[in-house]
Amino acid sequence: MKTLAVVNSKGGVGKTTTAVNLSARFASGDARVLIIDLDSQSSASFSFGIGRQDLTPSIGNVFFDQVPIQETVRRTSVNGLDLITGSMELANADVIMSNVKGRENQLRYAVESLLDEYTYIVFDCPPSLSILTVNALVTADAFIVPVCPQYLALEGVVTLLSAVEKTKEGIGKIAKFLGILLTMVDRRSNATEELIHMIRNHYKNTVFNTEIGISSALAEAPGFGQSIYDYAPESNGSKAYTDLTIEILDRMLKKEEVN
Repeated sequence: MKTLAVVNSKGGVGKTTTAVNLSARFASGDARVLIIDLDSQSSASFSFGIGRQDLTPSIGNVFFDQVPIQETVRRTSVNGLDLITGSMELANADVIMSNVKGRENQLRYAVESLLDEYTYIVFDCPPSLSILTVNALVTADAFIVPVCPQYLALEGVVTLLSAVEKTKEGIGKIAKFLGILLTMVDRRSNATEELIHMIRNHYKNTVFNTEIGISSALAEAPGFGQSIYDYAPESNGSKAYTDLTIEILDRMLKKEEVN
């Protein structure tokens, strides 16, 4: 397993923060990593210091303009970590790709030529179960779902996982569900404690042991175009994402062994 999608149909749950910092952590050592920003808001791209005027060429050009994907890859300030940017054009992907034959496989076709170049590829998906998210789920080996412990966010997870199952029934092969990640956790709140207990009780071992707490460093790092490892390497956020990376790699390995 080498391709991972970070998915949630709800925004504001730490999805991009997770995709960016997991990618940065994956890139430690000798690993080569690619993060692909599939969101029209381009938050992952901005998190690496890419300006709005510099987003082109993007993954949108690969989908809509037949630009070779190799021409859209750019380096980031993190050693070993490359990026393919998102762009505003992605907001129209459902309409533009509606009549494309095999539209759910477009990302898979594009990424195939890059698989041998990278140890890991991470997809930062848009906050919806759009055609782009479906493409990521078809392409990825596994997916994780970040969720903050709020009632509406929890309802969103139920809806998302149900939609993924229906997508699987319709398409066939789809990424394996790796787990739920609790983000933006503030354990000073009794309501938060109750919701965390509810989530862990319902989803059992699919919930990662690691929790990502509310962190000013995690919130500030994108504004400096840095991952948490460059911006605040000694912070709780840095430690949490390191722990999460270990858990994810362990689960990916176990999924491989099962296969």
